[in-house]
Amino acid sequence: MISLEVRVARRLTQLPPYLFVEIDRKKREAAARGVDIINLGIGDPDLPTPEPIIQALEAGASRSANHRYPDSEGLGSFRRACAEWYARRFGVTLDPEREVLTLIGAKEGIGHLPLALVDPGDVVLIPDPAYPVYQAGTVFAGGEPYFLPLRRENGFLPDLEAIPEAVLRRAKLIFANYPNNPTGAVAPREFYPRLVEFAARHGIIVAQDNTYSEIAYDGYRPPSFLEVPGAKEVGIEFHSLSKTFNMTGWRIGFVVGHAGVVDALRRVKSNLDSGAFNAVQEAGITALANAEAIAARNSAIYQERRDLLIAGLRSVGLSVESPRATFYVWPTVPEGYTSASFVSLLIEQTGIVCTPGNGFGRQGEGYVRFALTAGRDRLRVAVERMKGALERQA
Repeated sequence: MISLEVRVARRLTQLPPYLFVEIDRKKREAAARGVDIINLGIGDPDLPTPEPIIQALEAGASRSANHRYPDSEGLGSFRRACAEWYARRFGVTLDPEREVLTLIGAKEGIGHLPLALVDPGDVVLIPDPAYPVYQAGTVFAGGEPYFLPLRRENGFLPDLEAIPEAVLRRAKLIFANYPNNPTGAVAPREFYPRLVEFAARHGIIVAQDNTYSEIAYDGYRPPSFLEVPGAKEVGIEFHSLSKTFNMTGWRIGFVVGHAGVVDALRRVKSNLDSGAFNAVQEAGITALANAEAIAARNSAIYQERRDLLIAGLRSVGLSVESPRATFYVWPTVPEGYTSASFVSLLIEQTGIVCTPGNGFGRQGEGYVRFALTAGRDRLRVAVERMKGALERQA
C-alpha cells in the first residue's frame, strides 16, 4: 500500500513546537526509569473543583434540554452571571447581550480572536515572553507577530513608545496579560490608562488576558483593564474559570468589552464550534456566585506554597522575586546553564518538571517557570532534590 506524503500547511512550520509536548516526552522518559516525578510544569491546579460546582454540573447534565446544541454565544443566564460578577468584583458595567460572550475556555477565544480581526500582513503586538497562543493565533490568521520585550528591569512591562512608527501603522491588535504568565508580574494601575491612550492614538485593539486576577497574595487585588475610562472603546478582556475555580478540564471562560470586537469573535465561533455545554455553563453560574470565597481559599493555599518555594529557591542560590499574583514563580537559572539545560538537569536527575523560559519567547531565556501545583510536602522534597543536584554539579 502506498503511504501518502502529508505536506502540512506553511503556517504550521512558522510555529515552534508546542511548549509542553517536549516536556511531556522528557517526563515520560524519566518516569519509565522509575523516577518519582514532581510536576511543577504546566499550570494545572492540583486542587479539586469545589463540590457545589460539581453538584451544579450533575444537575445540569441530567436535564435533557441540555443534551442538545447550545447557543453559540452562550446561555443568557451565564452571560448575566459574568456581567454581575464583573460589576461586583471590578465595578464595571457590562451589557450581557452585547458585551459578554461565552468561550470554551479562554485559550479557545484567544486563539480565535486574530481570525476575527487580523488580515494577512497585519501586525499583532505580542509580549515576549508570553502565553504561546498569542503567537499561534496570529500566525494561523496570517498576521505578522511583532514582539515587545518584557524585562525584569522594567517590571516586565512593554515599552510602548519604543515601537517603530512603521510597525504601528500596520498594527491591528495588541495582547496584554497582567497578572502575567509566565513572569508572575503585575501591572501598576497607571499602566492601563497609558495602554488605553496608546490604543486610541494608533487605532489598535487591546486584548487583555486577565485569567489570573483571582489568584493574588498579601492583600493585593488585581484590577481589570476595563476599569479605566475609555477602555471598553478600545478593547476586550478575557477571563477563565479554569484557574480560579480549579476547572481546567471543564473548558469554560468568557470575554467582555467592546461590543464590536465581541460580535466579531462570536461570528468566528459560530462557524467553527458549537458552543460550551450548557450544563458546564450552569455550573459556571454557581462558581461565579461563590467566587469570592473560593478565590480567597485558593489564594491562601497558593500563598503558603509560594513562600515555601521562594525561600527554597533562594536557599539553593537562585535569584527570584516573590510574585504578587498568579501561581507561577520565575527564577533565573544558575550560572552556566541555559533555560533548556537547567530544565533537563532537573527532570533527569531530580524528577522535577518545570518549564524553560525560552519556550515563552526569546526574552524568557535564562529563566524557568515553576507552577505552584503541588502540596507543601512535595515542594519541600523538590527543594531538597534540587539542592542535591546542584551540589553534585558544583
